[in-house]
Amino acid sequence: MILKSLFSALVHRVRGRARTLVISSILVPVFTVVGCGQLVEKEREMTFRVEPGIASWYKGLPQGLVAADLPVATKDGRTQHIHTWWWPARDKNAPAVLYLHGARWNLTGQVFRLEQLRDFGFSVLAIDYRGFGKSDGDYPSEKTVYEDARVAWQHLARLQPDAGKRFIYGHSLGGAVAVDLAAHLGQSDKAPAAGGLIVESSFSSLADTARSMTYPWLPVQLLMSQKFDSADKIRHVDVPKLIVHGSSDNYVSSHLSEKLYAAASGPKKLLLVDGGTHSNSMRVGEDDYRNALQELFGQQLAQGHGTASGAS
Repeated sequence: MILKSLFSALVHRVRGRARTLVISSILVPVFTVVGCGQLVEKEREMTFRVEPGIASWYKGLPQGLVAADLPVATKDGRTQHIHTWWWPARDKNAPAVLYLHGARWNLTGQVFRLEQLRDFGFSVLAIDYRGFGKSDGDYPSEKTVYEDARVAWQHLARLQPDAGKRFIYGHSLGGAVAVDLAAHLGQSDKAPAAGGLIVESSFSSLADTARSMTYPWLPVQLLMSQKFDSADKIRHVDVPKLIVHGSSDNYVSSHLSEKLYAAASGPKKLLLVDGGTHSNSMRVGEDDYRNALQELFGQQLAQGHGTASGAS
């Protein structure tokens, strides 16, 4: 119950309850002796908060979008699948982006943001992690979402062979998945390279998010098996990085994106969208967003207009 309430506090920003329960976390060692596995399972459940079924605002697959499944080999020799959407731009030479969503909503809740990325000039490959939507698996974990992103990236490399035209995008919790993938690519001689990284409405680490909603001096990281420590990993990302956050985000404070930006080396750009919320910064700050993409990633993204025709 402690971790369940803690992660509810992270999501809903119920500060009073979070403070009370984090203070009471001095009792955690007692509980972990008798139920560590149950606590970790509950933590995963509250971190990802998977909503089953179809988002209420979903109106069907946009025209030209192709759904498919990718195999993922598990350590015990089984094969599971992740569900993917591939939405190519009209221009066959367009840059392509891997879209990594955050907690709660599966792909059916992401169409509006996929449309915006496509309107910027990208072909878009979006995935549901195992445990979301039509993908196999039970509740996801930090480890499995990282694995799924790496499998999807290999597939994107086949769809777009030009490394300079392959990008990674992550929203909210998906931003941490995106940073992990970019760091992995930077440290691997075998993985296909990326042209750039885009992180929106995300954070420096899950522990920092918890501290921002409780008492900063409490060692909440000791409660967490799901770390999502982007600030540490982004130091190893050597591709251009665009970090975006809305000034009116009521779920994740923009100062956590500022902290992530400070931890990154150049080339990099921080875009704080005036009036942007957790979900709409790409729309509210469309012109600034487009200009930032062009400035950081080059001319190939400058003419990404009018590609969302037929979208739902």
